[in-house]
Amino acid sequence: MCTSFTYVNQDFYFGRNLDLDCGFGEEVVITPRQYPFLFRHKETIAHHYAMIGMATVIENTPLYAEAVNEKGLGMAGLQFSQNAVYFPYKEDQDNIASFEIIPWILSQCETVKQARQLLERINVLDIAFKESVPNSPLHWILADKDQSIVIESVQEGLKIYDNPFGVLTNNPPFDFHCLNMQQYLNLTKSYPENRLNKNIDLKPYAVGMGAIGLPGDASSVSRFVKTAFLKHNLYSDGTESDNVQQFFRVLQQVAMVKGSVMTAENKMDYTLYSCCINATKGIYYYTTHENSTIQKINIQDHNLAGTKLVQFPLNRQSVIF
Repeated sequence: MCTSFTYVNQDFYFGRNLDLDCGFGEEVVITPRQYPFLFRHKETIAHHYAMIGMATVIENTPLYAEAVNEKGLGMAGLQFSQNAVYFPYKEDQDNIASFEIIPWILSQCETVKQARQLLERINVLDIAFKESVPNSPLHWILADKDQSIVIESVQEGLKIYDNPFGVLTNNPPFDFHCLNMQQYLNLTKSYPENRLNKNIDLKPYAVGMGAIGLPGDASSVSRFVKTAFLKHNLYSDGTESDNVQQFFRVLQQVAMVKGSVMTAENKMDYTLYSCCINATKGIYYYTTHENSTIQKINIQDHNLAGTKLVQFPLNRQSVIF
């Protein structure tokens, strides 16, 4: 389970919570411009845009959970169980495996508009990276500073949705989330007025009552609504520090506390890490379950013209003063 959203205030920010019942060898990885991306059924891309994100590196291949490229385009894969459908090879399309989609798009595109042209030809291929690394059922949020879309490979084929909320969680499909948001038209950050009956003296007994009805559980539908409300109502003074702090505060509001959510297999689903990426500048900020201190890695501090992956094991050491 996961939650992702976008935010624009001076710069463009893109990030997510990744919720799972165990780690997957994740680390922050920079892929420089001349590191070759190999695809199972497409030509190798030897020269491309550099990118930074969270990945597990297997056989020297970065399998990104999310990333942004040096042009400010961001993409994240989120769990889409029960709905994701991948397909056999098709002759007339670009056959891209689910684990290849993020590098396929981010290596070549500067904007969502450009990415749409590639997406029109994509067939999400039903192959695993290797037998011991099975496919994950995913859908994807793709965004730049101007727009956001959702990409879902379902039984009917590849669907692409405009995403005016700039938010994505998990299944049900995105069109359900859009319809569900219509139930929350009355939510407001404002101090509420008595609209029940002006002849009765009714007053709020506390602040925050304009958002009564805002969901607070950990389900994907509730996290979508809560994230959308908080994102579209948060205030930041526009500085880097305040933008990043506020971004993480939203993610904290929809994070899973370890022990509070159990899977069907009776395992604890919890927030492994949270990230906020300044996509404009290429700065990756993150926290982990063990360490709530915000860590920072700047893609510009490294050789983007290189040929080797740059890997950063996560700092999980908690310091309490």
